[in-house]
Amino acid sequence: MEMEVFFPGNRKVHARYKGFVIETDQPVANGGDESAPAPFDLFVASIGTCAGIYVLSFLQQRGLSTEGAGVIVHQEADPETRRLGKISLEIKLPADFPEKYSNAVIRAADMCAVKQHLENPPAFDTYVTIG
Repeated sequence: MEMEVFFPGNRKVHARYKGFVIETDQPVANGGDESAPAPFDLFVASIGTCAGIYVLSFLQQRGLSTEGAGVIVHQEADPETRRLGKISLEIKLPADFPEKYSNAVIRAADMCAVKQHLENPPAFDTYVTIG
């Protein structure tokens, strides 16, 4: 499976994948137009939306309300490395959510494939082709 990454202008970097074009840009402070999320923003969003689909499925499979439900992704920087040090997923649930399902919905969110790949990362191989 391939994803084609291309450069449409200025600091924009887009990806063509499965018939979609995923747009990214850099903030104005980094020379971009801020016309789309930065690539790192999509990385964090992929974690939240991945956990979100598992939470949504959990609620739907049990006939529970999804009104007001969602996931908030909290990011904490490591002060030494100035990189992402911790990600916390806050699962917001409706007031009538049955308490007995609290641990189960956490386990469902933890099944997120993006999160699991970060816990056991793939190998990277970077190389050049010319022409």
